[in-house]
Amino acid sequence: MRTIENDILKRTCVVELVGSLSGIYIVQPDESGVVLRFGRYVRTEVPGPHIHLPYPIEQVYKTKVSQVRQTTVGYRAQSVGGVFQQGRVQDVDEESAMLTGDENIINVQFNIQYHIKADGAVNYLFNVIRPDQVVKRAAEAAMREVIGKNSLDDALTGGRVKIQNDVAELLQAILDRYEVGVQVVAVQMQDVQPPKEVRDAFKDVASAREDKQRSINEAEAYRRDILPKAQGKAQQVVNEAEAYKQTRIRQAEGEAQRFVSVLKEYEKAEDVTKKRMLYETFED
Repeated sequence: MRTIENDILKRTCVVELVGSLSGIYIVQPDESGVVLRFGRYVRTEVPGPHIHLPYPIEQVYKTKVSQVRQTTVGYRAQSVGGVFQQGRVQDVDEESAMLTGDENIINVQFNIQYHIKADGAVNYLFNVIRPDQVVKRAAEAAMREVIGKNSLDDALTGGRVKIQNDVAELLQAILDRYEVGVQVVAVQMQDVQPPKEVRDAFKDVASAREDKQRSINEAEAYRRDILPKAQGKAQQVVNEAEAYKQTRIRQAEGEAQRFVSVLKEYEKAEDVTKKRMLYETFED
């Protein structure tokens, strides 16, 4: 079996050697071919079969431009026997420790996804040394700058989406400035926690903040419940007072009208009216 594998390996090497000497090569659909002539860049080839001048006149470097690459900051995936374990990570505190805008220290673990630009293969290969490491360091610097402009609450709660977008934008600007030749796809914050030494204290603060918010919510619910009732009661009292007012006005008007009627009768026949009123008084 080992002899067969050695034969296949030798034949493959011979085919590649013949191809390189003849100048025939194939760029795969997910690749870009960068051609150097005497060590100087001359062109970039698209996917398909191509021919170049034999080595050492021209050399071809093929790199995958559609492959999404990933690098992590603040943590590393743990492996057992060379196999990475899902969900198991090792913290790297010297990378994750950052200072917020309100002068709090937090540990930010995040990853960056990126790919080589279609026209950036030559820059990725030759413009910078260890481009993947450049992306990692630039991402760490971008995250530190953005975290330094945000508060602790922004980083721990509702401001994470904005922070990720700001970091991606700033990181892309840095990489374009240094002509690294890569496009940032996404920045994802995996875990944001206070340092281990003060984590319990932060939990107490968070618990107190939750208790405060719960009390506010309960008070607001009570206000929404009692206020309409009080307003309804007040309106009821106003309506009753208005009804009593109208009743008393009508009664007074009726009595006044009755007095006016009696006065008119009295003025028509004073003597008769006097006697009638006198008799009615005696009867009463």
